[in-house]
Amino acid sequence: MKRMASAGQRTLSTLKALNFFMADMQAGIGPFLGIFLLSKGWQSGPIGTVMSLGGVAGMLMTTPAGAVIDSTNHKRRFVIIPGIFTVIASALILLSQNFWVVSLSQVATAIAGAAIGPAVVGITLGIVKQKGFNRQNGLNQAFNHAGNVAGAALSGYLGLKWGMAAVVLLAALFGILTIISVLMIPADSIDNKAARGMKPDAEQNEKASGLNVLLKSKPLLILAGALACFHLGNGALLPLYGMAAASKMQENAYMFVALTVIIAQLVMIPVSIAGMKIAEKNGYWMIMLISFLSLPLRGLIASRMISEAGLYPVQILDGIGAGLQSVAVPGLVAHILNGTGRINIGQGAVMTVQGVGAALSPAIGGWIAQQMGYSPAFLILGSIAVISIALWIINAKTMKKECAPSEACSEPS
Repeated sequence: MKRMASAGQRTLSTLKALNFFMADMQAGIGPFLGIFLLSKGWQSGPIGTVMSLGGVAGMLMTTPAGAVIDSTNHKRRFVIIPGIFTVIASALILLSQNFWVVSLSQVATAIAGAAIGPAVVGITLGIVKQKGFNRQNGLNQAFNHAGNVAGAALSGYLGLKWGMAAVVLLAALFGILTIISVLMIPADSIDNKAARGMKPDAEQNEKASGLNVLLKSKPLLILAGALACFHLGNGALLPLYGMAAASKMQENAYMFVALTVIIAQLVMIPVSIAGMKIAEKNGYWMIMLISFLSLPLRGLIASRMISEAGLYPVQILDGIGAGLQSVAVPGLVAHILNGTGRINIGQGAVMTVQGVGAALSPAIGGWIAQQMGYSPAFLILGSIAVISIALWIINAKTMKKECAPSEACSEPS
């Protein structure tokens, strides 16, 4: 028994390490792409456009990826293969800064990354089951944010010293460590029925549609719509803020952008743990509302303080909003769809609708900034979250019932 418990603890520790290493592999050159292209003579409009192209590609692939994760018994492959392609796609930008080469790189990275999130959710569910998911997902997210901090700090330093090539090499190293970590998770430790939210005695049925899963669940539709509006405003705010400030302090551009990531991710570590504990006692409704409220305030501060001093409140608010959602969204989807066998396709469907907002945001924000300036862009982007807040409050009766803690999601593993 002790040996089995020890093996289980090693698997959970490896799962945390996986989330730590994959953070920088997934982020890769993303936070630094804007300033790299600015240094090559690009303007904010075309930069936002190539980012949006990647976002659209990722959005289109997320639901099919969730369906595949539900149906496959080889979930680890959907971390390994996308990881390899993510690193290769990032390296393309070093070879050429042609618009279509950069666009291809962003599209390939987004497609590869679309499978990783649902795959890790599925692996986690398969290991700890529904009862342990809220707690383990909170820990996973804390380690993921810690990995982002480490990756951003190292990328900022290496980028300052040796340029973008060093940032790509670092992402490749994290990619190798991600692959090693996922291979260390025993395949037989993943219960494939639990990984998709099926009951142990249920028959496996692979035919599923993300659209049907979404349309048949009003709470899932409300959640997806609120997230889409939030990310329509949120998606462009960080890269635009980095470009706005970097244009004023070009000699420190890499370190400034690294600092934007580090501050937010440092905040996300305790926030994700706090969110996990709040969810166990009080459910997810208030957690999501606070995350939505953070964006209008963030946009207002960003419009008034494009400076190193403004970086701290802007990114602390980013850490609060994103940190709470990183725990609440997967947990809430798993809670709503528990017993359906459609959890990962449901995650993918919600991420697809959310991705509509995230994909359009860089292009919209980039062109607003180019035509009107950065400050008006931040105000407009931040104000879009008011729609999310209204949608969440208007449907409070429905969502509070779905967001309430239950025995399945409040018991510790």
